[in-house]
Amino acid sequence: MDFNFTEEQSMVRDTVASFLQDKYDFETRRKIVNSEAGWRQDYWKAFAEELGILGASFSEELGGLGGGAIDNMIIMEEFGKALVIEPYLGTVVIGGGFMKHSGYAGAASVIEGIVAGTTTIAFAYAEPQGRYTWQDLKTTAKKDGSGYVLNGHKAVVVGAPFATHLVVTARTGGAQRDAGGVSVFLVDKSLPGIVTRDYPTVDGNRASEVYFENVSLPVDALIGQEGGGLPLVNQVIDEAVAAVGAEAVGVLRKLHEGTLDYAKQRKQFGTAISNFQVLQHRMVDMFIELEQAVSMTYMATIKLSEGEDERAKAVSAAKVRIGRACKFVGQNAIQIHGGMGMTDELAIGHYFKRASLIEGLFGSVDHHLRRYESLSFGKAA
Repeated sequence: MDFNFTEEQSMVRDTVASFLQDKYDFETRRKIVNSEAGWRQDYWKAFAEELGILGASFSEELGGLGGGAIDNMIIMEEFGKALVIEPYLGTVVIGGGFMKHSGYAGAASVIEGIVAGTTTIAFAYAEPQGRYTWQDLKTTAKKDGSGYVLNGHKAVVVGAPFATHLVVTARTGGAQRDAGGVSVFLVDKSLPGIVTRDYPTVDGNRASEVYFENVSLPVDALIGQEGGGLPLVNQVIDEAVAAVGAEAVGVLRKLHEGTLDYAKQRKQFGTAISNFQVLQHRMVDMFIELEQAVSMTYMATIKLSEGEDERAKAVSAAKVRIGRACKFVGQNAIQIHGGMGMTDELAIGHYFKRASLIEGLFGSVDHHLRRYESLSFGKAA
């Protein structure tokens, strides 16, 4: 696939890459992951003020730089190379996506906070029984006067320990698994009745179990149409999948490069293992998987602006290819490194862990393969 970036997009890539190379090396990231906070607020502020990338994907009318999904793709790939912990996906891609597509009355104010680095958002959508069925919801938001009362439990809310706000899916009508009756709310995390249990994830991020116990929400917390939020959720998750694909490309590049470097240094029988033909073939296969992931990510990102079915098919096709690449490249990187590949001191193991998490994020390979088949062949699938 021939894909040329504009001068502005290339400048964004170079700026982010230079900053991360200078200030976000592997040892710095290890210290961030092992710190009590689990992220660096000063880096987040630098993303906002020094680099300006938190506004790169928003229109100029909303206080951004006039970019879009391609800018998110560029930034997420660089973040993948550095294994950046800070919550760009949840805040800019997902939180910003809900603001851009919902017609939310307070969108301009929320985006202003995102661009300034003062508003951070986590997406509370997953529930223990739901798997990848986004409308399978036990969390409820019942009308109470002019507002709502929110009750329920959201699982593995990535970035919630850092968040000032939560985007929450809840049922305002219908049965537990109905497509109708799903609503989306922007919730201030400091509201009474919100209880969180924070914990680290295997890839170094932080997440929370979030419990809502009779949380009173004002009427203006509702994002989009009451009971008609599922199409909006699907659109924003598709955009998140494309962005995560770009992050995966960055992770896969580092896995491949790190394995090549190691194979040139590691010697057996008096020669570098990079000279062994079987390992050369293996590393070529890793490179092919990487390049296929790049092409599919670019295609999915381009098709985000198309109709619902075309967008969803492109995203699911990309997620299948990316998930398989994460598994193949990650496992072979560890196998070639041997047991030391999983040690905390070696970067390759951290990239492998992130690749493994990405493989199942927002839907596994099997889930997206079934989704693609359903969209392509309908009931015949």
